[in-house]
Amino acid sequence: MKITATQNGPLLIDVAEAIIKKGDGKEKLENKTIALCRCGHSANKPFCDGAHKKAGFEAEQIEIEIK
Repeated sequence: MKITATQNGPLLIDVAEAIIKKGDGKEKLENKTIALCRCGHSANKPFCDGAHKKAGFEAEQIEIEIK
């Protein structure tokens, strides 16, 4: 798994497999990238909806690789 805090943007989580539970349903993801909000302005939290661009969010890029 790799987590990238993108420059001026969301956290990107590259996964081989993930199960997302929302409300009544589950969604299984394989070999996907999940974008999580880190600016606090997304209307679809915890997921990124691009609101960081309009909000002028600024942060450096950092990569974390988990083995």
